[in-house]
Amino acid sequence: MSNGLADDKQPAEPSALDFTMKSLAGKEVDLKKYHGKVVLVVNVASRCGLTPQYSDLQKLHEKYNEKGLAILGFPCNQFGKQEPGSSQDIAEFCKENYGVTFDMFEKIDVNGEGAADLYKLLTKLDAQPKGAGDVSWNFEKFLIDRDGKVVARFAPRTAPDDKELIQAIEQELSSK
Repeated sequence: MSNGLADDKQPAEPSALDFTMKSLAGKEVDLKKYHGKVVLVVNVASRCGLTPQYSDLQKLHEKYNEKGLAILGFPCNQFGKQEPGSSQDIAEFCKENYGVTFDMFEKIDVNGEGAADLYKLLTKLDAQPKGAGDVSWNFEKFLIDRDGKVVARFAPRTAPDDKELIQAIEQELSSK
């Protein structure tokens, strides 16, 4: 017989910020450091038709960073082998071609058994408008609120300056 107390509680879903990832420079980064910020997680690639999105991601970073937005780029080579370079190659490409100053991390897998634990969590959640399931291509976007909860997921072709994405970012930035 249940008494309705704590023993009936489901375990809490881990926060998207409960992970440690490696930066492009090879340093361990505890994603908890982004707690209190609105976070946009994007899997990126240097040789993709969507690669010019780096430019608009950088513009988002410049416009909203001071207001509390953190953009995290995760290079991935799982889609058409479009991110073959080393961490140094990726860093140089992003800086030279797009002036990227938002946080970039080491290359990871986002799908399958070898997927990073962060992405295993992100892809199992039914975040709209895209919903749950494997990442479909480079530049898929996950929006995380200030408490580490995934609040939205956008398809790769959703541009960083898309009205719906901007509206979702601004809504999260306005809630303290």
